[in-house]
Amino acid sequence: MKSGIYGFLFSMWILILIGGGIVVTLLGPIEVTGYGDANWFIASVIKAVIAIILVIIWILILSKMKNWIFKKDIKS
Repeated sequence: MKSGIYGFLFSMWILILIGGGIVVTLLGPIEVTGYGDANWFIASVIKAVIAIILVIIWILILSKMKNWIFKKDIKS
């Protein structure tokens, strides 16, 4: 049982690190031009929407991993 919990926590931290890397490397450089003073606002909205989608995907991945790990532990 403990190995399942530790595996889940390890995978959670790996996903956090990967997600942070994706956000910094892919979302950071996004710029919007051609809208005057609203450039920063539009770019921020785009970055926020993408970040929220990534968080939802990460939660779904962690949920599936949790179910898989703990169902495996319950069977054994």
